Amino acid sequence: MWNKTKFTELLGIDYPIVQGPFGGGLSSVALTSTVSNAGGLGSFGGQPYSASEIIEISKEIRKFSNKPFNINLWVNDRDARLADFGDDDYKKLTALFEPYFKELGLPIPERPRNLGTKFEEQIEAIYEAKPAIFSFVYGIPSASILENCRRLGIKTLGAATTVDEAIALENAGVDAIVATGFEAGGHRVSFLRSAEDSLTGTFSLIPQVADQVKIPIIAAGGIADARGIKAALALGADAVQMGTAFLATAQSNASQDHKDKLFTPDAKYTTLTKVFTGRLARGIRNRLTEELKDHQNLLAPYPLQGKFMGLLKAYPATANSNPDFKAFWAGQSVSLLKYRDAKILMEALVKEMNEK
Repeated sequence: MWNKTKFTELLGIDYPIVQGPFGGGLSSVALTSTVSNAGGLGSFGGQPYSASEIIEISKEIRKFSNKPFNINLWVNDRDARLADFGDDDYKKLTALFEPYFKELGLPIPERPRNLGTKFEEQIEAIYEAKPAIFSFVYGIPSASILENCRRLGIKTLGAATTVDEAIALENAGVDAIVATGFEAGGHRVSFLRSAEDSLTGTFSLIPQVADQVKIPIIAAGGIADARGIKAALALGADAVQMGTAFLATAQSNASQDHKDKLFTPDAKYTTLTKVFTGRLARGIRNRLTEELKDHQNLLAPYPLQGKFMGLLKAYPATANSNPDFKAFWAGQSVSLLKYRDAKILMEALVKEMNEK
């Protein structure tokens, strides 16, 4: 049976289908609960939220679902380069973006000082909320954090972009691994080497990881339909994580123009860029990604670049602005998308997987 795997047994869920957690406010209680209620694992990206907000979000999810769900955080949420990014660097950044701010009639912003909640504060919310799964990216939490999760009955799920990262996660005592190929939309979550040096494709990465680790493996990146699920399971994965397919549904917190964009011919053309956050991420090409692709050395480190771009209204969840300047995250299999409702998507995937 395709739906009886090490991962479904680990969590007691019906189907080895994980909804990818979205950062930047794109996750929603409705999407998380819908996927979990349909037998998969719903996920919520906690990265932009305070500890108290994460606790309240978890309570809201439980109002709509009594099934297991996942809360995701970023272990490394400050680039080391922040300490060296001075006022002169910020002036170069504003000079680079001045034409775009002027085009929107926006003032050149002062350097953002509030860079958001830190992981060390957010982790306290995980202990209190006790989701079935605590997933994380950009590194491995400390041994004490992982031990606290074990003590509280919280399963841990780490993201790997290379075989070496997968081995490091298993050695740390993590319960399962998301092996994410470079086809995936959103951020490249590498932590042992640079993201640029960790660009293995999903269907090359999965069998290599399967040969090296014993804990459950979740395949992510470029999986948008039942064919991708079948291929991932055949190569040694115990589940799949699907991001863009769920981002496109009515239940996600992506703006309507983002969702609509995913169903246009333009969505076929994605690129890896640092322009929106300072960290390498895959989204749909636009004027900003193309005009600034040779100037990424002038961008601010994470999360300063993201805060700066928020002032340019680059994020679909914040405000309507020029689509040429907005971050439309999308994976490479976006042209395979068919469904705009998460419950219908889950039902279609299960039906196709059950067919011979």
